[in-house]
Amino acid sequence: MNLAWYAARLRRMSALEIAMRASDAARKASWRSRRKPGSRRSLFPRELGPVIFATPLSRLPAIPADDPSTLALVAAADRIMDGHWEVFGRPRMDMAPVPDWFGDGSSDFSASRNEYGFDVDWRQGAPDRDVKRIWELSRHHHLTLLAAAYALTGENRYAERVGIQLQSWWEANPVLSGVHWTMGIEVGMRLIAWVWIRRLLQSWSEAPPLFERNPIFLRQLYGHQLYLARFRSHGSSANNHLLAETVGLFAASCAFRGFAQTDRWRAQALARLRREIPRQTFADGSNRELATDYHLFVLELTVTAMLEGYAAGFPLGRDIWVAAQSMTDALAGWIDSDGKPPRQGDSDDCTALLLDAPDQPRADSLLASGAALFTATPWWPIPRRAGLRAAFWAALAPDALPLSPRPTTRPALFSQAGIAILRGETRSGDEIWCRCDHGPHGLAPLSAHAHADALSIELRIGGVEILADPGTGCYQSEPGWRNYFRSTLAHNALELDGQDQSVAGGMFFWLKPAKARLIAATALDSGPVAEWRAAHDGYRRLPSRASHERSVTLDRTEPGLAVLDRLTLGQRSRCRLAFHFGPAVEVSLEGIVARLRWPAGFATRSAAMTLPGGLAWSLTRGSVEPPRGWYSAGFGRREPAWMLLGEGNAEGNIEFETRIAFDRDPTAGTAVIAGAMTGRLASSSSHR
Repeated sequence: MNLAWYAARLRRMSALEIAMRASDAARKASWRSRRKPGSRRSLFPRELGPVIFATPLSRLPAIPADDPSTLALVAAADRIMDGHWEVFGRPRMDMAPVPDWFGDGSSDFSASRNEYGFDVDWRQGAPDRDVKRIWELSRHHHLTLLAAAYALTGENRYAERVGIQLQSWWEANPVLSGVHWTMGIEVGMRLIAWVWIRRLLQSWSEAPPLFERNPIFLRQLYGHQLYLARFRSHGSSANNHLLAETVGLFAASCAFRGFAQTDRWRAQALARLRREIPRQTFADGSNRELATDYHLFVLELTVTAMLEGYAAGFPLGRDIWVAAQSMTDALAGWIDSDGKPPRQGDSDDCTALLLDAPDQPRADSLLASGAALFTATPWWPIPRRAGLRAAFWAALAPDALPLSPRPTTRPALFSQAGIAILRGETRSGDEIWCRCDHGPHGLAPLSAHAHADALSIELRIGGVEILADPGTGCYQSEPGWRNYFRSTLAHNALELDGQDQSVAGGMFFWLKPAKARLIAATALDSGPVAEWRAAHDGYRRLPSRASHERSVTLDRTEPGLAVLDRLTLGQRSRCRLAFHFGPAVEVSLEGIVARLRWPAGFATRSAAMTLPGGLAWSLTRGSVEPPRGWYSAGFGRREPAWMLLGEGNAEGNIEFETRIAFDRDPTAGTAVIAGAMTGRLASSSSHR
């Protein structure tokens, strides 16, 4: 981080935030010498305990042993027992009996063990030194999975392995020592896992000796809660991290009681949750970070906190319940016919609580949970794979829960989040699903998890990604790839003069976000023709003072989609129009015609894409220098995928039109995509 970054970052902070951060820095310095046992003015009281576990499950869910979700979870647990677990797409083979808590399982990188936690430099930018791979294992999701396997089967071997690994972690990570004490979100996530592990092991005779009668656990529990009570994400950084920190503190102080500070910590966390969950949630149910995976993460955190509060007799209140309902309704409104939500903004595969096999679709799990907790509305899609989370969560919920008014029809426009979903059907019966983006640039003032993707679109046919959002790829470990995946050029969008629509100030910081606005949205989910039209001001800062407007029209009578880009340019500019395809789509380019093929069950669908004239079109897949033609299915993963790029110089008023007409023959499943360009071109028409 250079001085310019710090200066820009300070400008995003209030005077109060700066003062609080200065206070935190002073406290961290003072805690350095106080963390050791027997130190002068030790952070720990002389006696810790007695502590009781106060929120066991009133009943275990009645799930058949041959239920597919049960079989999948037990199979995953058996793989862990054999030493196998996957972290961000990479297999770890060192899980039995105890993994290396400071290594990533696939390289010689070893993170700090004994250094004072607040001194550890975790921002190491190299693919083989990604600290997130090390942090992830110590969120202990694999241990909640093992504990769930014990709860479902009663086999002690799962519980015993949990005990061995937890004891190993507690001994290897003294309070405030090493890499696992650098970030509050990691501390909070562990507390959530420990609460549920203890709950799932409640019938195991060794659970009390492992937890509430274990001095090393009590020291860890106290240290984790003290950390979160004294340090939190402040002001401009108060996003999902703050919620994860606070839910961890709340869950632990509800479930484990006995410390002198327990009641104060719980009250502090309760007040913060009542304030922050509504603050970070739009009235339309969308999370204000406008990154789909973080929406799912925050929904998980919200329901987790809500259930912990009910179980302990400290309910969060009606506003939180309404927020959870609204978030779940929003998810139900977003998903396509295959049950997949949009791919918008950052994603790091963050999960608040793992109670299913890792391959369980999260959207299905959360919809099933919503149906179990506050009933499904008539328009909700039926989850294809409900999973186990709903049953475990329902076993902790009270019999009577508050209800609030719900949407009576499936929403298609989320006006505050700036998400419009256009739906139709091809003649072959496949769903046409198109997401259009006109929303804010993430959660101000940092917009940390936003991408430079204003007016971008996603198009899916029958659940298959045709025009795809390429995803996230990575965070700080590979700066070049980080910049690519969140750039305008990496989205189905239009770039001018080689500039992103929004100006980044760092990996999680935007200096000049583009502002988008909705112009029109009509008949998005029904009627013969749906139309969405919006504009953004991201290119007004350029010498050309350019304005960009995009419209998308869906004709349901003669099924087809039209995308029209309008540019007003004050001077000659370099235009680049990008189309990114999902990994299932094969693309070939002949002159100005691109031919597409993709699987649809046992059949194959195809399309002919006639590209706008006046631009030089190229087809790229898996280019490294420069990065182009990539798709990231999850954090830390990327694979080649086709990208079409049209380039050319232009000035004045320009219109690019792309028309997608689906074949009338229902057995062919063929779409014809025609394009046109009108306006004054500053370069000749060329193709390659």
